[in-house]
Amino acid sequence: MKKVINHLKKGILMVTMLATSLSFANESSFFTIKNDAEKTSLTLENVKKGNLLSIKDDNGIILYKELIQKPGVYSKGFDLTTLPNGKYIFELDQDVEINIIPFSVNSNIVSFNKELEKTIFKPLVRVKDDMAYITRLTLDETPLEIEVFYTDSNEYELVYSEKIENTQNIARVLKLSDLKIGSYKMVFHTEDREFTKIIN
Repeated sequence: MKKVINHLKKGILMVTMLATSLSFANESSFFTIKNDAEKTSLTLENVKKGNLLSIKDDNGIILYKELIQKPGVYSKGFDLTTLPNGKYIFELDQDVEINIIPFSVNSNIVSFNKELEKTIFKPLVRVKDDMAYITRLTLDETPLEIEVFYTDSNEYELVYSEKIENTQNIARVLKLSDLKIGSYKMVFHTEDREFTKIIN
């Protein structure tokens, strides 16, 4: 039991350190936008190879996507004036977070609202032996629903579920051997998104 508590303390410390570093990082934006009449230039700082940049409409339909090929600074021009009137987002999907840059198009005029920029922190799962350590940072205390499914073939059986609310630093430890021995699928629901982790 002491080991579980120690691991939980380490997980909470890691989340707290992440929150502190992110609060400093949020003071200076990770991107810059240059918007003129014909072209919008997007520059992203500190991207990694494999990050996914996409443009989505208000219904979540992907209109453009690109896998980042080089680490460092990413810069590209987009002609957003050709989009129909409506609300859109640039979305940068990274290892532990998703950065959202909303914009709107009205009569070929592109507008960005810095106040609506958002970062969604993904749930993190670390497995050691038969213990699953779940952590997530949510600065606005967004609820997180956890579902754990057991599988021994193609069928999935729900063996654990929980909804966590009213907290910024989420930390849970699940002892998988107390559930069943085998493979698991963890499904997380938050902010109208679903994240999945498979544990074999």
